[in-house]
Amino acid sequence: MRIVIGQGSCGIAAGAEKVRKALLGTGLNSADISITGCIGMCYLEPIVDIYDDENNLTRLVKVSESDAEAIASYVGSGDISFVEKLRVSDEDSEFLSKQTRIALRNCGIINPEQIEAYINAGGYTALKKALSGTAEEVIEIIKTSGLAGRGGAGFPTWFKWNAARQSEGEEKYLICNADEGDPGAFMDRAVIESDPHNLIEGMLIGAYAIGAKHAVVYVRAEYPLAIKRLKNAIKQDEEKGIIGENIFGSDFSCDFTIKAGAGAFVCGEETALIESLEGHRGMPRLKPPFPAQSGFWRKPSNINNVETFANVAWIINNGGEAFAAMGTEGSKGTKVFAVTGKVKRSGLVEIPMGKTLRDVIFDIGGGMKTDKPFKAVQMGGPSGGCIPADLIDTVIDYKALGATGAIMGSGGMVVMDESTCMVGMAKFFLDFTAKESCGKCIHCRIGTKRMLEMLERITKGEGKEGDIELLEELCYSIKDGALCGLGQTAPNPVLTTIRYFRDEYEAHIKEKKCPAGECSDLIEYRIIADKCKGCTLCARNCPVDAISGTVKNPHVINTEKCIKCGKCFQSCRFGAIVKE
Repeated sequence: MRIVIGQGSCGIAAGAEKVRKALLGTGLNSADISITGCIGMCYLEPIVDIYDDENNLTRLVKVSESDAEAIASYVGSGDISFVEKLRVSDEDSEFLSKQTRIALRNCGIINPEQIEAYINAGGYTALKKALSGTAEEVIEIIKTSGLAGRGGAGFPTWFKWNAARQSEGEEKYLICNADEGDPGAFMDRAVIESDPHNLIEGMLIGAYAIGAKHAVVYVRAEYPLAIKRLKNAIKQDEEKGIIGENIFGSDFSCDFTIKAGAGAFVCGEETALIESLEGHRGMPRLKPPFPAQSGFWRKPSNINNVETFANVAWIINNGGEAFAAMGTEGSKGTKVFAVTGKVKRSGLVEIPMGKTLRDVIFDIGGGMKTDKPFKAVQMGGPSGGCIPADLIDTVIDYKALGATGAIMGSGGMVVMDESTCMVGMAKFFLDFTAKESCGKCIHCRIGTKRMLEMLERITKGEGKEGDIELLEELCYSIKDGALCGLGQTAPNPVLTTIRYFRDEYEAHIKEKKCPAGECSDLIEYRIIADKCKGCTLCARNCPVDAISGTVKNPHVINTEKCIKCGKCFQSCRFGAIVKE
């Protein structure tokens, strides 16, 4: 039998490395124990896959160190009863079976640290195929596929490649934007950690198409495991002649460089990324000229994100028509989403464009993990917007999502239930974008700060009549005047929450109440005397001694001392404490 342990960042954080060491300690043959990346079922980590001699799979989930002996017994005897309690349920298996995986096709299956595993899975056949034809033929295949940039804007990939190819100059650069900065997004990290050779192959094909001899991966420094595995993959490719001079005996040569960025959200904008690559502060340039004409070191450059490149090898091998057959008229292929928040099955989901939000959140994601109803989903991170429950059947494509006021973005999908304050949600994202603003243009630097100050006042119960209208005015001014995509999209969370949840803003301003009960300055905890049993549990859990009373007698909360931490509310077993 062969044992494979999921060791993406999520798996390691959940204890996968401890599980691996525990399995080695049972006396199992170390040659039969290997690793893989994240298969996307982050909510079930650590995951251990066991393949028998006929390659049949038994998947074990939420494995701990203490399960090592049981797994060893199963491997030795084949008796499934040893690990029955660890087997993935049929319901959880649907998380993967209902997906269509192209960018993630090898993630959680092959060993990301062994080039042979990628080659055995068909790796680098697409590169050989591309090199046997012309660059123009490669671009035509990508054009037929309808592949659009998966970094957020959704710009046609072939058009960017063709523009860079047609630009004059011998020295050109192909750049991968792996500076994934959206809160709650981890698609690119998972691809690099789990299938680094797929990224490299896609980039080499792109470099051949535009005529670049230099490829650069700009990856955030907060992704140490991704950087480690990418460096390892590049070294393996150099040793096999897949990176370097005269690749596969052709006249095409290309080298690879990794740049670890400092984690600035604005560097997700391609010209700010280029500035950072050159050693400058990450601030956007005025366009035109566009990077295809004047990019890295003022040379023609092309930039795509990780997921875009992760689709390229599959498209070359299977044909542009096969990719275009999936999706909608204006949005072809599949899209990867990082599904997080108040959902049962959180993790990575790849589905064909044209599916609905309901398909992802309820069919694949399993619906809400709380007993509270679904309220909204934030799409596109800080640059996106909140889509309310009554639009749950919105089709996932660029046009349909844009019509809601949200955007596809890079693929962040944060699910919220009734306990989420939408004003607070807007404030959270504005706080992020205000801090991440590079400061180059006044509209973004000052405008986001003023909006954040207004949202902070409103959530503290200090909002005034006219604040909503002023917020809207500021939003449109910033969208019209900001220099780059960060500032132009920063107002989206505010505009969509006002559009769909205006009543919550009005409650905060007019009634000084938070309908979701989340804004601490606008809530109060009170003990209902008739329900209080005098168990003293709330008093013992209060960190500031704000609750008084004797055993078996009703207790009272001193509202002046109460810091509204909610520990009393959480600890009460009799429903005697209410939040108002």
